[in-house]
Amino acid sequence: MNGETASIAQIKHTVLDLALRFGPRLLVAILILIAGVMVSRWLRLWCLRGLERLELEPPVRLLLARVAWVVTFTLFLILSLQNLGVELLPLIAGLSVIGAGVALATQGVLGNVVAGLSIIFAKPFRVGQYISIVGEEGMVDTITLFSTTLVHNDRSRVVIPNRKIVGEILHNYGQLRQSDVRVNLPYDTNLTLALAVIAELVRANARVLSDPSPLVGLASLGESAIQIAIKPWVHAQYYGVVEGELNLAITQALRERGIMVPYPRREVHLIGASRDAEVAVEAAG
Repeated sequence: MNGETASIAQIKHTVLDLALRFGPRLLVAILILIAGVMVSRWLRLWCLRGLERLELEPPVRLLLARVAWVVTFTLFLILSLQNLGVELLPLIAGLSVIGAGVALATQGVLGNVVAGLSIIFAKPFRVGQYISIVGEEGMVDTITLFSTTLVHNDRSRVVIPNRKIVGEILHNYGQLRQSDVRVNLPYDTNLTLALAVIAELVRANARVLSDPSPLVGLASLGESAIQIAIKPWVHAQYYGVVEGELNLAITQALRERGIMVPYPRREVHLIGASRDAEVAVEAAG
């Protein structure tokens, strides 16, 4: 019984001695960490508000704010560990070995991060622009450190890893696209009237932009028809819609004025054949 009492007394004495020796240091270390959390959070919010005044993409602002938070909190963490008397050199060496192993295991992820940083700072495209790359195209919806998301006109989404984007040929349409509609007219058509009607229909379309002005003109002289090119400027999301609307409106307007789209035809003359046979072949063509 006396031995147990002595052991308990010894434990109490040891705990009290450790508390007196390390308690103040531990308390100061905890206070330093709390101050680090508060200062880091305040600095992050301040950076976000300050960076809003600059013309930076949202991912860039978020990245810089996070870097500021990490650097500030790391400094307070080092101060806390030094206050406890922890040797930092062995700790840094151990973290370096762990970091090297993690880097080897996540090469693809790190490649996406490096490519994401290149996209964010080089700005080959921005959110809201229409791009075409690696066989995919669509409106840029989000740009993160790991991937870029495109939105199609059918509202589907395509997520492309950033490492697949950097180094590829990129076609950036911006926010506008020039549609290309072709109409065939007979050779005996009054071109002045037809072009005026088509130009009026193009300008009347609500999706067609007035600036830049749409282009309407003669494209080529075909075998059996004159081809008219219609190239209006539209917002990228309406690119496919406008083509169908213009085709319908132009077809109806031409029919109302008696202008019919010509059918492909060929004239074949048979040597030594009668005139009736030539007429029959021509009608069949």
